[in-house]
Amino acid sequence: MTGEESGQEGASPEEMARLRQELEEALKLAGERLTRLQYLQADFDNYRKSLEREKEQVVRFAGESLLRDLLPVLDDLDKALPSLSHEKNREGFRLLSRKLHKILGSHGLESIESLGKQFDPNLHEAISKEESSAGDGTILEEYQKGYRFRSRVLRPAKVKIAEQSGECREEKEENHG
Repeated sequence: MTGEESGQEGASPEEMARLRQELEEALKLAGERLTRLQYLQADFDNYRKSLEREKEQVVRFAGESLLRDLLPVLDDLDKALPSLSHEKNREGFRLLSRKLHKILGSHGLESIESLGKQFDPNLHEAISKEESSAGDGTILEEYQKGYRFRSRVLRPAKVKIAEQSGECREEKEENHG
């Protein structure tokens, strides 16, 4: 069966050129749409991952508000211990305090060590300074304990820091100068 017998005629060169042009345009359009679809897919994946990270953060730090509210209770317990007159009461409060600290610690609460450490503005709040022979910025006294919850500072420690006395500063300058 030939082309004429099946009712098809050979396409003219102009018709072939037009069909090639349409095919090229259709392929170009399909490529552009595929690229756009890939970008949209990547954007959606990034959005989904971002939501997952945010959800993990919310779950991870869900107890932060409760722990922040419990900090004054911990402070009061720590202050009450030394003032109890009966040894039996003191031991009971000591056990209660230890148990509460242990439970809160198992949920991610940890105290910030301060005494004798170097002042860190991310962990400590300087309430006062005192001239001292201790290194400049060394923490001399802790007025209020600081706490972290899973690496986030819930409350900075309120501290007194050392400030080198005039004599110590002069000696240091002489040694380095």
